[in-house]
Amino acid sequence: MTVRRVQGSEVEYGIAVTGQPHANPMVASTHVVNSYAAAHGLTRRARWDFEEESPLRDARGFDLSRDVADPSQLTDEDLGLANIILSNGARLYVDHAHPEYSSPEVTNPRDVVVWEKAGEAVMRLGAELAGRIPGAHPIVLYKNNIDNKGASYGSHENYLMNRSVPFESIIEQLTPFFVSRQIITGAGRVGQRQDGSVHAFQIAQRADYMEVPVGLETTLKRPIINTRDEPHADPKKYRRLHVILGDANCSEVAIYLKHGMTSLVLDMIEAGELADVPQLANPVQALHEISHDPTLKVVVELFDGRMVTALDLQRFYLDAARTHVQRHGSDEQTDDVLNRWEGLLDRLADDPHRCARELDWVAKLSLLESYRERDNLDWDHAKLHLVDVQYHDVRLEKGLYHQLVRSGRIDRLIADDEIKDAVATPPTDTRAYFRGMCLARFALDIAAASWDSVIFDLPGHDSLQRVPTMEPLRGTKDHVGQLFERCESATELFRAITAG
Repeated sequence: MTVRRVQGSEVEYGIAVTGQPHANPMVASTHVVNSYAAAHGLTRRARWDFEEESPLRDARGFDLSRDVADPSQLTDEDLGLANIILSNGARLYVDHAHPEYSSPEVTNPRDVVVWEKAGEAVMRLGAELAGRIPGAHPIVLYKNNIDNKGASYGSHENYLMNRSVPFESIIEQLTPFFVSRQIITGAGRVGQRQDGSVHAFQIAQRADYMEVPVGLETTLKRPIINTRDEPHADPKKYRRLHVILGDANCSEVAIYLKHGMTSLVLDMIEAGELADVPQLANPVQALHEISHDPTLKVVVELFDGRMVTALDLQRFYLDAARTHVQRHGSDEQTDDVLNRWEGLLDRLADDPHRCARELDWVAKLSLLESYRERDNLDWDHAKLHLVDVQYHDVRLEKGLYHQLVRSGRIDRLIADDEIKDAVATPPTDTRAYFRGMCLARFALDIAAASWDSVIFDLPGHDSLQRVPTMEPLRGTKDHVGQLFERCESATELFRAITAG
C-alpha cells in the first residue's frame, strides 16, 4: 500500500484590481498570464492542444450532448485566451474570469506540494509584472475559493486510477471520506450559505457550493463526486478521478494530507479491500452541517439511522488504511501520511486549536478569534471578512498566511529553494519531464502540447508531427534524459524517438 500514484492539482486564483472594483477580471487575468510569459520568453507560438480533450464524457457510460451542456463545460474549445505551457510541465492559462495554474503530473503527495507552491510563485510574479504595465493598476491574487458575493471558483485534484474499478464502487466508498475530510483540508470561511447570509465561521469554503451527490458539472449543480471521464492517458487502462469539492490550501501540510489521505483511500478501493463503508443518509446535507460546526461536535445521520461525527468517519478510513498497510506493507511517505493523519485526528478531538500550525481553517479561526476578542467584534463585522480574504493574499509581504509563516507559527514541509527550482524544472519521474524539457530546449519547434501529446513543427516535414504521451510514467528522466543530452535539435530528438 502506498500514497504513490500519478496525481496533480489545478488552482484558480481570485483576482482583484486595486482601485478598480469594476475592472474586467478576464482582461486582468490575461495580463497576469501574458506578463509572466513575456518576462520568461514564453511568448512563442506553442499552444495548448485541445484535440484529445473530452469534457462531456461521463464515467457513468454516456456523453452529454453539446447542445444541452453549459458553456463553462466546453473546456475543449480554444477561446483565444492566454494559455501557455511552462518549462516545468505545468499549464498557465485564463479560465474564464480567473488565472489558473495546473501543476505537472507528479507521483506522490509531497511533490504535489512542491509544484503547487511553484504555481503560487508563478502567479505572484505574474501579478507583479502585470501591475508594471504602463497605466495599469496593481493586481492582487488570492489563493481562495470565494469572492464573498456568492460566486465560487475551483481548486481541483486529479488522481489516476485503474479503469477496471467500477465507478459505482468509487462513489459508494469515497463519498463519506470526501464529506468528512474537510476537517483536515478546509481553508475556513467567514459566512455560511453561498451568499454568506449567516454570520458565522465555517470549516470549508467550497462546502456550501456542493449541491448534488454525483454529477458531471463543475460550475453549477456542483457534485461531491465529479463524473468527468477524461483520463488524459490510455483510456483502456486508466481513469482520472477529477475532484472538485476541495478548498485551495495555503498550508503545505494540508495540501500534503489532502492528496496523501485521498491516495490511500483510492489504493484501498482499487484493491477491493474497503468494506462496510458507513453510508450517509444525505451526503450533501452532511457536508454542509460538518462545515458549519468548527467545534466538530455535530452528528450526521447514516443510512442505517446511526449518528456519527466527521471525526468518526475519518477514524473509519484511517483504521482501514492501517489494516491495509499491515497486510500489504508501506513506505516512508505513506507512514508519514498515516502518522500525521492520526495525530491530527487525536488533536482535533481534544481541541481543534491544537492544529493551528498545520491546518488552514484552524489557523484562520485562531486569527479571527483574536480580532474578535481584542475589538469585541461580531461575525458580521467587515474587518473579519477582510482578515478572511487577506489570509489568502499571495503577496509575501501582505498575505496573513505568509506572515504566520515568517513568525514561525505555521509548519513547513518544503524548502524555498526546492520551490524556486520547481518553477522552472519539471518533475523527473513522469511524462511531464519530456513535455517540460521539450519546451525548455526546443520551444521554437513545438507547435502545441497537452497532457498526452507534444506536437512538433519540424523543418522538412509537410505536416505537424504528434508524439503521443499516453503513458504517464514514460517520458521520465530515466527514460529520455540521455536523449536530451545528446540531441542538439528537435529534429534529432524526434528521429531518436521514432526510430525503428
